[in-house]
Amino acid sequence: MFDFDRVIDRRGTHASKWDMMAKLSGITAADGIPMWVADMDFAAPPGVTEALSALVTRGVHGYYADTGSWAAALSEWMAHRHDFAIDPAWVSPTPGVVSGLGLILQAVTEAGDEVVVFPPAYHAFRKIILANERRILDAQLVERQGRYEMDLDALARQLTPRTKIVFFCSPHNPGGTVWSPEEIRGLAAFCAEHNLILISDEIHCDLLLGGVRHTPTLSAAPEIADRLITSFAATKTFNLAGAHVGACVTSNPALKARLDARIAASGLASYNAFGMIATEAAWRTGEAWLDALLPYLAGNRDMLATRIERAAPGARAMRLDATYLAWVDFSGTGLTAADVAARVRDRARIFASPGEQFGPGGETWLRFNFATPRPVLIEALDRLDDAFRDLRSQA
Repeated sequence: MFDFDRVIDRRGTHASKWDMMAKLSGITAADGIPMWVADMDFAAPPGVTEALSALVTRGVHGYYADTGSWAAALSEWMAHRHDFAIDPAWVSPTPGVVSGLGLILQAVTEAGDEVVVFPPAYHAFRKIILANERRILDAQLVERQGRYEMDLDALARQLTPRTKIVFFCSPHNPGGTVWSPEEIRGLAAFCAEHNLILISDEIHCDLLLGGVRHTPTLSAAPEIADRLITSFAATKTFNLAGAHVGACVTSNPALKARLDARIAASGLASYNAFGMIATEAAWRTGEAWLDALLPYLAGNRDMLATRIERAAPGARAMRLDATYLAWVDFSGTGLTAADVAARVRDRARIFASPGEQFGPGGETWLRFNFATPRPVLIEALDRLDDAFRDLRSQA
């Protein structure tokens, strides 16, 4: 039903992933392959296209009103997909998850306050914290048995009176770790003990690559509902990043009132009709598409991990349980990070995300987006094979 092998030419279509590649990476070759930003190269679910087509056909594009059906669609999706009950009254739409994080910072912290981040972690966390004149408190993750773990004892020693809030990425980006209920409860108890507000970014919660289950933070630790805000979106799941629509969810009326006040003060309580309609249609019609996509992504994950480790002896891909973002460590190759980056950029003509963007612990890593048609992925892997050919001859 869904042809994920179909290559769609996105050049010259205002596609950031493709049209910003030369400016951001220096790769000007016409055959450059972007594997950086978290944006899939697949057509969206047919139901989304049908809903947008109906809107365009009507030809009237006025203000969007009444978010009730949209919030209900999110609630129904989470109940069905994750056995998680959300009251639509808890939901505050935002222009994307990252902007929602900025609004949260403005609502519950002050300039100079510290925000805990577990690096290596989603680079937009760092950008939005600094842009809001808050400070980053890095609690570096520890890798054990091929997955990341939080060291809360070490974090406790780092806390200061200015530490107010925790940004938690669940599932983790870039490591692909799906946190266990016990790990989530441990973090929740830590936040309660130290009077910290917990922000759980769960935008990747639907992108599970076989045999794992996402546990929403509120499901794992309902006892901290009064200090928890969870961020969701349909945009990563269904490749609708351009819709710029997200949701902040909290069952604490006082916390929600503070957030909604910031939304109103920023003039953001009026919503993009195209984004709202597209994301509601995705939740209501996109499940069959997603069910077909996930095994395709798992196949791409496995192919990339196998071939990149073979291409560059000593490289290793962290085992991803979620997301479509391969996290590859090149420290075992004996090459410097600069040499690895140059080979990938100049020889393979691939734009991958530099690991240092993700904070401490990412210096020897690159992140590769493998959510692309398999013919494109195979071409990229063939180029990586060539880029490290001399390394194999020395092994």
